[in-house]
Amino acid sequence: MKVEKTEIQGGAIIDITPIYDKRGFFARSFCQKDLEKYGLQFNVLQANVSYSERSGTLRGLHYQINPCTEIKLIRCTRGKTWNVMLDLRRGSNTFGQSFGTDLSDENHRALLVPTGCAHGMITLKDHSEVSYMVSAYYEPRLERGIRWDEARFEIKWPIRPVVISERDLSHPDFDA
Repeated sequence: MKVEKTEIQGGAIIDITPIYDKRGFFARSFCQKDLEKYGLQFNVLQANVSYSERSGTLRGLHYQINPCTEIKLIRCTRGKTWNVMLDLRRGSNTFGQSFGTDLSDENHRALLVPTGCAHGMITLKDHSEVSYMVSAYYEPRLERGIRWDEARFEIKWPIRPVVISERDLSHPDFDA
């Protein structure tokens, strides 16, 4: 695995290091020990998958508050998505800043989103599937969301969404 830290503190892009042979390739997609070498702690407690039928499907921005803040490791296993992490940690040097990258079944890249950051994504291909490993159990009463287009954060999305859930459309303004 190759780990590259992002400008958002605690965030990282993780690329696999494939070993090829006549069958294709083999690669490690997660290794806690390797992450620890970069100062990244991540204990997986839950794994989730999302499937989106249409390109332009937006999910997020989602996060959980204490005591169930979560680290997420996100990988697109089918199709292509644009993923954003938004730093919501008051006192952080990167508070209010976002970082975005494409994840796809071709680049095999993963995005590590640290605690205190919201995550959102938009599909760039039909029939996209995303796998999430998370460090905390889902707690509906502690889940929060931010509108994808909240002006104060100026997140740059590569395309306009065409499918958004009513729940994601109804997120309130972020209360700093």
